[in-house]
Amino acid sequence: MAPDDAAELQIAPAALGVLLDLSRRAREAADPAVLRFVAVNDSHALAPYRQAALWLADGGLLALSGVVQIEANAPYAQWLQQLCASMAGADGAPRAVSAATAPPALAAEWADWLPAFGLWLPFPGHQGGGWLFARETPWQSIDIALLAEWMRIGHQAWTALAARQPGSWRHWRRHDQTGAAALAARPWWRQRRLGWALALLLLCVVPVRLTVLAPGELVPAQPAVIRAPLEGVIGSFAVKPNQAVKAGQILFSFDDAPLQARLEVARQGLAGAEAENRQAAQLALSDSKSKSQLAMLTAKAEERRAEVGYLGGQLERARVLAPQDGIVLLDDPAEWVGRPVTVGERILRVAAPGDVEVEAWLALGDAIPFADAAPAILYLNASPLDPVEARIRYVAHDAVQRPDGSFAYRVRARLDAASTHRVGLKGTAKLAGERVPLIYWIVRRPLAAIRQTIGY
Repeated sequence: MAPDDAAELQIAPAALGVLLDLSRRAREAADPAVLRFVAVNDSHALAPYRQAALWLADGGLLALSGVVQIEANAPYAQWLQQLCASMAGADGAPRAVSAATAPPALAAEWADWLPAFGLWLPFPGHQGGGWLFARETPWQSIDIALLAEWMRIGHQAWTALAARQPGSWRHWRRHDQTGAAALAARPWWRQRRLGWALALLLLCVVPVRLTVLAPGELVPAQPAVIRAPLEGVIGSFAVKPNQAVKAGQILFSFDDAPLQARLEVARQGLAGAEAENRQAAQLALSDSKSKSQLAMLTAKAEERRAEVGYLGGQLERARVLAPQDGIVLLDDPAEWVGRPVTVGERILRVAAPGDVEVEAWLALGDAIPFADAAPAILYLNASPLDPVEARIRYVAHDAVQRPDGSFAYRVRARLDAASTHRVGLKGTAKLAGERVPLIYWIVRRPLAAIRQTIGY
């Protein structure tokens, strides 16, 4: 309010108190909806009116007194929209309006929607909006002065709120010419949205290592596989799981009772055949018939001798010895005792100390290309803080079916250094492939799932 106006008008202290209270509420408003409500409803305490409206040229009707939500298609709202648009093109001073000042097309319906006396308060600095008040009695100078001052305070509060919340009140920001000019004058590198967009674009093309995870474990690299040398029943084990053995030490033995019996029978048969052969040799000097049978008896004796030698060798192989120094890899010896086995069936393994490598099972969807000696890290379940580093030695060409029914590629990796972890420990292996942009690393699995689902 201008000083000259304050000198000419006699403003009641109560009206000044209401104006101060409205100013405080406008400054403390944290949401544009609160300001709109105060503008069209609580202004009644400053100057009585029956209806009030808040209008913007590019935003339309923003608030109506006594209405929680504006129905844009209602006849009253459409007529009021046209009326405010017709008044926005005039000068920027507050002025009384009525049916006489309205366009003829709108004046005919004035009495249907508004009281006889209206007051239009345009926003300062532009012609894009304002407040409209209407009541049944003429507007006094003191009412116009108080509402105009309150309108300027409210507009300033809206501008400040838009500065604190840039995205909440874009209509007022566009009409604030000073703020828009300052924003346009800022350098391109200070534009916040452009800066975030450039940072995101640069982040998407940052090269990262493409890695996949696979279940893995520590396995012997080149163990000596001990298989059943003959068909029979295992009688006893001389070693325990994870026991250290020396080359030539007995590992297990077969039940040799059947072999002993067959060997004894073969020896008795050999003795009888040799006796018959000697008798025929003596008679062959004088008896031509015995001489003709000598060759057949000699062949029979040789057959018996070969049988005895074969059974003797089988009896020696019934005791299986360790082919090298190492650690016995065996689940449970009790499961093998008394169990019949066939020739070539694997019984156990003997692994040399320190001869350890990583074995991982790569899922079909993670079969990415790997370079020669690509790095691999095994995070053991038992020792997550002590990972095992290795280099990929080979990836199987064909996928095999695992016990859980899934198919996977076998991966073997040679350790970079000796490890104190024992064979058989399991964990998760991280296999590193080539470097790719970060955006590809993020969307690779979702994109593959989408393509598998929609087939495109």
